[in-house]
Amino acid sequence: MIGLIAVLLLAVLLFGIGFAVKVVWWVALAVLVVWLLGFVFRAAEGGGRRRWYRW
Repeated sequence: MIGLIAVLLLAVLLFGIGFAVKVVWWVALAVLVVWLLGFVFRAAEGGGRRRWYRW
């Protein structure tokens, strides 16, 4: 019985980790798209010294 519970807990844990990693990938993709859009609009703005960073 304890073996079955351990296997079920492991399955739930791995499912949770897989879901969290998938969410993190989507967040990273969204941040990359926003950064690229900012880079494109900043470059198209022109004028002054061109930089790819904001700070």
